[in-house]
Amino acid sequence: MSTRSRGFTLIELLVVIAIIGILSSVVLASLNTARGKARDAKRLSDMHQIQIALELYYTKNGNYPASNNSGCGGWESTGSDATNNDFISALVADNDISNGVKDPVAAWESTCGNYAYYRYPANYTGCTTPFYVLGIRVTDGYGSGKYPTSPGWSCPTRDWQAEFSWVSGKYTQ
Repeated sequence: MSTRSRGFTLIELLVVIAIIGILSSVVLASLNTARGKARDAKRLSDMHQIQIALELYYTKNGNYPASNNSGCGGWESTGSDATNNDFISALVADNDISNGVKDPVAAWESTCGNYAYYRYPANYTGCTTPFYVLGIRVTDGYGSGKYPTSPGWSCPTRDWQAEFSWVSGKYTQ
């Protein structure tokens, strides 16, 4: 009588481990993509909230918040390296937005931030009316390239879409 034990051979175990490894790497790759899309969705939601807050501020004060022209190349920013975040501070002080508007990636908040705002005077780069520009520097899905839903913003001699992944603006009425 043969006393052969029942069990898996080494090759069978290695094949099963390889299959599990391949499946887990596919799942992890999909998970990272989903996380990036979720961060981009939050960024777009933040931009929408900021735009609504800017309109509320404009309705109450007759103008959009001023830019402080310091830190971060003159752009107002949500990051900690900005000297002042006057536009967010003004919106918070006016009760138009909560103070929690910042990029979902913490690393952005230790630099100039990923959200930027600037209010320009009339006759700047060919735009005859004062206006503001609001943008996201980098998105997960498109890096610094144009995000598909970006409305874009430009004046005759400057296109801000080339500087931001998502950008919008509005003229003072």
